[in-house]
Amino acid sequence: MRILYTLGIHLYGLGIKLASSFNGKAKLWVGGRRNQFETMRQKLSADSRPAVWVHASSMGEFEQARPLIELMHAQCPEYKVVITFFSPSGYEIRKNYDLASAVLYLPLDTPRNARRFLDIVKPQVALFVKYDFWFNTLAELRRRNVPTFIFSTIFRPSQYFFKWYGGWFRRQLAAFTHFFVQNEESRQLLQTVGHNNATIAGDTRFDRVAKIAATAAPNAIVERFAEGKPVVMAGSTWPPDERMLQQFIATTQHDVKLIIAPHEIDSGHIEQVKALFGQSAVCYTEVSDGTALKSFKVLIVNTMGMLSSLYRYSHITYIGGGFGKGIHNILETVVYGTPVCFGPNYQKFQEARDIIALGGGRSVENAKELSNVFNKWLSDNDLWQQHSDICRSYAKANIGSSEKIFQIVRNYLKH
Repeated sequence: MRILYTLGIHLYGLGIKLASSFNGKAKLWVGGRRNQFETMRQKLSADSRPAVWVHASSMGEFEQARPLIELMHAQCPEYKVVITFFSPSGYEIRKNYDLASAVLYLPLDTPRNARRFLDIVKPQVALFVKYDFWFNTLAELRRRNVPTFIFSTIFRPSQYFFKWYGGWFRRQLAAFTHFFVQNEESRQLLQTVGHNNATIAGDTRFDRVAKIAATAAPNAIVERFAEGKPVVMAGSTWPPDERMLQQFIATTQHDVKLIIAPHEIDSGHIEQVKALFGQSAVCYTEVSDGTALKSFKVLIVNTMGMLSSLYRYSHITYIGGGFGKGIHNILETVVYGTPVCFGPNYQKFQEARDIIALGGGRSVENAKELSNVFNKWLSDNDLWQQHSDICRSYAKANIGSSEKIFQIVRNYLKH
């Protein structure tokens, strides 16, 4: 089975190389791995401290790892932190992250690459975030007796680990020294396949969003735009989300402002969003001191890195992605005590299931349902306050995951 897995990895790498001639992300993926082992040696040569290796698939997983990295940096300064990304979208944004001794691309997961990578990094501890399982690298870590952990992860019965054909994949899980899972279901599933080394530690994103909320700076443009009116904030939206929001803003009787931050902010998509909302919309980058924001009902955020801090202005939030592969991060707004709404594809996200069960959020199937939910929250302040309190309490109750994980991981560091 390992031969077939490795063959699949080689074919995957070949496919990306072929796609790199016409796909920007694939081109970055290939270019970033060119001469990568020499690049690793150069980046790591200046820091002789023993290494803690943290691997994140992309930007979202990095944000989950960040509170743990900060703890490691503050409390174990005798160790350097080496961060790897699989995706260019994470690497390109965080390649100069100041708490890491080196930020690298993870090599394609072949046995030879795994050996070369680990020979250079020489991690004393390896930490994987959430879902990234690279089985040749995990096997090499196990062979070298490197303590290896995965955190903020969720296991589901539908995963191949728990299928009749998943025997080989289940055996690969033996590479992990400990699992830090988000829920009881995950812990029990691991037990059914012989792994009792799991702790329910929750989701480290709660720690990250709490810190962002505590340090978020005021935004003068948004405050001018809002004029003290209720703000509907729509984050990480896709076209199906945007069409529903347009119908809501066109039909609601409430005097509200809409701030919309599309997931894709290339010029073509931003122009589509602007055309959808017409003359009532203005882009964030178009606003100057002299812009009469009072005449606009919709503000389109067409820059990166602002969304999490802008949720502080939200009275109601819509999170995009629920009509596609899955919703984006709802915790960034829940931490502010903001009732939240999203599309139907949320089942893989523990926090979304929790917030619906508690009553702090709603899932909608279409524009009519979205308008009904929003208008109720805007009309009934007591109802809004009830849902707001649920969200705030939920976020507060789940802070502290990073500390739980760190206290166990640090026991495996050699002093």
